[in-house]
Amino acid sequence: MIKQYIQDNEARMLEELFSLIRIPSVSAQPAHKPDMLRCAERWKELLLMAGVDKVEIMPSKGNPMVYAEKIVDPAAKTILIYGHYDVMPAEPFELWHSKPFEPEVRDGHIWARGADDDKGQSFIQAKAFEYMAKNNLLKHNVKFILEGEEEVGSPSLEGFIEQHKDLLACDIILVSDTSMLAPELPSLTTGLRGLAYWQIELTGPNHDLHSGHFGGSVANPINVLCKLIADVTNEDGKILFPGFYDDVEDIPAAERELVANIPFDLEQYKKSLDVEELFGEKGYNTIERTGFRPSFDVCGIWGGYTGDGAKTVIPSKAFAKISCRLVPHQDHKKISKLVADYFERVAPKSVKIKCEPLHGGQGYVCPIDLPAYQAAERAFETTFGKRPLPVRRGGSIPIISTFEDLLGVKTVLMGFGLESNAIHSPNENMPVEMIRKGIETVIHFHLEYDKV
Repeated sequence: MIKQYIQDNEARMLEELFSLIRIPSVSAQPAHKPDMLRCAERWKELLLMAGVDKVEIMPSKGNPMVYAEKIVDPAAKTILIYGHYDVMPAEPFELWHSKPFEPEVRDGHIWARGADDDKGQSFIQAKAFEYMAKNNLLKHNVKFILEGEEEVGSPSLEGFIEQHKDLLACDIILVSDTSMLAPELPSLTTGLRGLAYWQIELTGPNHDLHSGHFGGSVANPINVLCKLIADVTNEDGKILFPGFYDDVEDIPAAERELVANIPFDLEQYKKSLDVEELFGEKGYNTIERTGFRPSFDVCGIWGGYTGDGAKTVIPSKAFAKISCRLVPHQDHKKISKLVADYFERVAPKSVKIKCEPLHGGQGYVCPIDLPAYQAAERAFETTFGKRPLPVRRGGSIPIISTFEDLLGVKTVLMGFGLESNAIHSPNENMPVEMIRKGIETVIHFHLEYDKV
């Protein structure tokens, strides 16, 4: 019956998803501010159609929140479903094979910005709820909270939660914003890394200089910035900020054994990325590096002349955006200050430096003995025919730890993305089959949750 419902309604459901994707709700770009409200309003329409009792577009310090609920019994358990309707910028447009905000179905995949992250995955939750509501199967209450700032660090959500704790009260939080190991290898995310993010600005001379007249006598801010960044890590992939590893725990032996049992084809991994060799912290394998260890990366660097042809200048300024993925027990606020203090301390007097924290968040761990987690395990097993593997992921959803701190409840991370979906990159996509299986799995979760 579940599969038949999905099949019978697939054309309608995909068009509804496409109506969301066509709205360029890019939270990082002020020009798309009107699109944020348009997307929130469209979500309101779709949730009402799915069967919620009420839905509100609620103000926050930033983009609006979409809150919806269906209360079948005030005394029953409550699931809060979280998602986000904002997306990453689509640039560079020239690398897309089709228009990023005009979804296309090719080779069984939906190609568009937001096809996976997170419009496609949030849509999975909405359509599973629709099935439960329209077939009068709900024995627990369901609430939705959809925000429009996840891709810029959710700056408004913490305050919103603080103000609306009673409204958001629940027994468990359900999120689809993570990925599986492979299409036929289901997995549940049991951990997420935290995040700290900065922008560095270096200023040398008070204006751009002729590189012939001044080269060799004045420090070049780009040269200095590159040296500062290069000195952060050593040849073994160790991050050298003093005190950076103080709160990093060793990987427990039992978890290392579990990781060793996860199917992983190193050669295929390298081939898929078109690299001959991998690099990371010495003493750890690829899965351990991305799930259990912190990292340091330059996300962007610029300065000087980058146009066509040559322009011989020593630039006045140089900039970089850098990030650290953090592991549980590393406090992002502590790390944020530690890194900013380090750069300001070691920068030479030939330049002025400004290291500005932009956003961050804590890591998260979900215990595998949590009843709701075990309900998710059974749901995956019903749909995919095999028990999902518990996996820690390298990505960050900072608000998950905030939910736990403020609402006192755990989150189950039921993600249906794939590494090949290219989220945050050109040609983001989502297999239609994963939309189908995702809806089916979440329906089974609702049914299993009533048994715990």
